Amino acid sequence: MSENQERRSLAADIRLLVLDIDGTLVDESNRIRDSVAQAIHSAQGRGVAVAIATGRLYRSSLHTYDSIGSTSPLICCEGALIRERHNGFIQRHWPLEPLVANQMLDCTERLSLNGSLSVHFYIQDEVYVSNLNDATIKYFAGSTVEPIVVSDLRQLLDRPTTKVTVVSDDEQIIARLAGQLKNSRSRTQVKQFKSITLLEAFHSAVNKRLAVSYLAEEIMALRPENVMAIGDDFTDIEMLQYAGIGVAMGNAPAEVKAFADWVTTPIERDGVASAIERWILRANSDPALTTACTSG
Repeated sequence: MSENQERRSLAADIRLLVLDIDGTLVDESNRIRDSVAQAIHSAQGRGVAVAIATGRLYRSSLHTYDSIGSTSPLICCEGALIRERHNGFIQRHWPLEPLVANQMLDCTERLSLNGSLSVHFYIQDEVYVSNLNDATIKYFAGSTVEPIVVSDLRQLLDRPTTKVTVVSDDEQIIARLAGQLKNSRSRTQVKQFKSITLLEAFHSAVNKRLAVSYLAEEIMALRPENVMAIGDDFTDIEMLQYAGIGVAMGNAPAEVKAFADWVTTPIERDGVASAIERWILRANSDPALTTACTSG
């Protein structure tokens, strides 16, 4: 099969475009560039459904979701939750096991000194925190989410918890906590955000690949080759591997780019628009009109 024939075949198969938000759809100003919005609307005009898969909470994703005119179920919390926008119906939810959440509380109580750690429970789009330490205040600065302080989070263990996050200004204490939870029945990851170190824990099966495959195959009756996914972070890797066309942003780390089928331009150069143009809108054009794979 020639390159042009292969591109036509791949593009003709795309029925679902899945987009990460931060670093992919929006920059630090939380803005979608006009050319990106136009490209997305053009893809929708070709009959391609557009979905979001993000680490954000459901309600924190809605502005971006509405801005691109998506009607697909929204994937949030790194894939732990798939929820409909128009009626709030939950298609799938993979909550953290209560045993793991309780173990995290035990560990943080042993490690925390003078409130150095704050535990956050994410339940039904609300965030319940053990205390408002400096790290928590910085973490929610500028956010529309208002954390709810609960002195004893164990009283919430009987409620489905989407994820548990522990935040601190002390990177070493978070590293110790991660070590203690290494063999727990959860998927944990340590991140840096606003000079804060945080540890997130999800159900052990949670990742964007699981959620995207559920959306594509169980809800939309599609196959992986019908999916194109675009992302920029380590949490997007499984999603890029699953999709028939996995695209990494030019601003993504090299380790993420290594798992992609194609690398587009950075967000500052309208990477999402370039990828849509390359794989959907120019499906029947001469391959000379498109650029080769770029390292960003």
